[in-house]
Amino acid sequence: MRVLITGGGGFIGRKLTQALLRDDRMPVERITLFDVVPAEGLPPDPRIEPATGDIADRGALDDAAADADLIWHLAAVVSAGAEADFDLGYRVNVDGTRRLLEALRATGRRPRVVFASGFAVFGGDLPDAITDDFHPTPQTSYGTQKAIGELLVADYSRKGYVDGRSLRLPTIVVRPGKPNRAASTFASSIIREPLTGQEAICPVGRDTAIYILSPRRVVDGLLRAMSLPEAAWGMNRTLPLPGITVTVGDMVDTLERVAGRAVTDRIRWQPDPVIQRIVASWPARAEARRAREMGFTDDGSFDTILAAHIEDELGGIVPAAQ
Repeated sequence: MRVLITGGGGFIGRKLTQALLRDDRMPVERITLFDVVPAEGLPPDPRIEPATGDIADRGALDDAAADADLIWHLAAVVSAGAEADFDLGYRVNVDGTRRLLEALRATGRRPRVVFASGFAVFGGDLPDAITDDFHPTPQTSYGTQKAIGELLVADYSRKGYVDGRSLRLPTIVVRPGKPNRAASTFASSIIREPLTGQEAICPVGRDTAIYILSPRRVVDGLLRAMSLPEAAWGMNRTLPLPGITVTVGDMVDTLERVAGRAVTDRIRWQPDPVIQRIVASWPARAEARRAREMGFTDDGSFDTILAAHIEDELGGIVPAAQ
């Protein structure tokens, strides 16, 4: 199998690559990691092929897409960035997605594509829990761009150009690395930075509820979405993934219980009405019944998510608690 991962230099792309290299069930001949910057922190493996370029440029993806069998489309301008720069968000998140699908269409091979969407496609007046058939109501440019991407994947699949599947990903916690321009970046920062002795800013209130999933379960979901037969999807190519609902206060309290008060004292509560508004517009709960029936799972609790982060990123040790 020849794999293409757009946004391959990001943390999800890197973790997905590592999982693919370990997975004997999906033998990989080559993994092309396409991004605006080269991927770092990957093991030396001859199957990894970096490719640098602008996804929205005409022809930038032609070579990488020419013989790809499996494509994970992760490249995107994140939420706050897309809201702040309207033109950039549409150029990358909409034009880039269309460019990718056109490059795949030109191959005539009907490759399989998994598109990373999100719950930002919902907003405004929402039910207590998002159901599988609840219609998108985006209240941000990013959410609108993701909804457009879902429709593009579905239409190119309907026409027989690709075999596409779109996953609506919950907020991913705890992200490794550094803060980015996503409105949800604080949800990882308030855990990640205090654990390594650094201060973090929380721009939302303790009662803010968010729908989350760990990097482990996200990677599992991306792999499962790719491996399921086309018949499992039917006419509906878009799937909200299962997650868990926690408040920011619950997350901080769990961190304190595991790592101590000295760690959570590194969190600075500085309200940001813009971030609060964006985060509050996202759904805090989803039923995800269809996804569960298809074998997708959540983490069960924030304790599990925190333990996974400590094990995967800190070697099982909480240095700030020593």
